[in-house]
Amino acid sequence: MQDAIAAGMPEGSGQEKQDRYWMSLALEEAGRGQEAGEVPVGAVLVQDGHCLARAHNAPIGARDPTAHAEIRVLREAARRLGNYRLPGTTLYVTLEPCPMCIGAMVHARVARLVFGAPDPRTGAAGGALDLVAHPSHNHRIAVTGGVEAERAASMLRDFFRQRRAR
Repeated sequence: MQDAIAAGMPEGSGQEKQDRYWMSLALEEAGRGQEAGEVPVGAVLVQDGHCLARAHNAPIGARDPTAHAEIRVLREAARRLGNYRLPGTTLYVTLEPCPMCIGAMVHARVARLVFGAPDPRTGAAGGALDLVAHPSHNHRIAVTGGVEAERAASMLRDFFRQRRAR
């Protein structure tokens, strides 16, 4: 696990500053995914100021439709902690999560979701759907959207522009 102070996050910083810091790591992951030919989405899972896991999208390389960045960090953190429940965690992701990823976060009991760019077509945290607030769920996730949204959206736009140009 990565210590937040060792990773360069200022100690005692406000929530907004912390959110930007962790999102910058998620954006780094998105860049790694883009270099690998994946849609550039990155995620970081944090608990008590420590990075539990970080990953990027990998469905193409892994030949796994569930290998979204969010699912990958949840799996890694659960493996490291020895528990499929991840209470007290915050998941940072560069793009508003899809329904599959929101479902996994609810089951894992993630406390908070922070995303960058909204996804009005398939986002499930208030974009196309709002599964986070669905009354059938027995767990509620606090949501903060729009953190480093322009950087995340720009990365996605550039990726798809380059892909269409091929």
